[in-house]
Amino acid sequence: MTNNQSIFPTITVLPDGNGSFTPCPELLTEEEAIRYLRLDVDGPKNPKGTLKYYRDKGILKGVRVGKNLRYPRKELDDMIDKLLEKKEDFR
Repeated sequence: MTNNQSIFPTITVLPDGNGSFTPCPELLTEEEAIRYLRLDVDGPKNPKGTLKYYRDKGILKGVRVGKNLRYPRKELDDMIDKLLEKKEDFR
């Protein structure tokens, strides 16, 4: 084990909107994705529209589970990476 590795697993948490946190699932609902990306805090006026915009642009992929749209957490993390890469291109 190197110095950068931990014997403890990393746990991702999600703000619950009440000042506390809950474990973040691997597959998030639209509301959970909004909280995960913090779009509900000083974010856009229409966070659901923001997620749709990124889906339409091909930057974010959602998956249908029955009639419900879900977002794999990895897709949300990948979207952040893509947006950061674009930002670097403009510097």
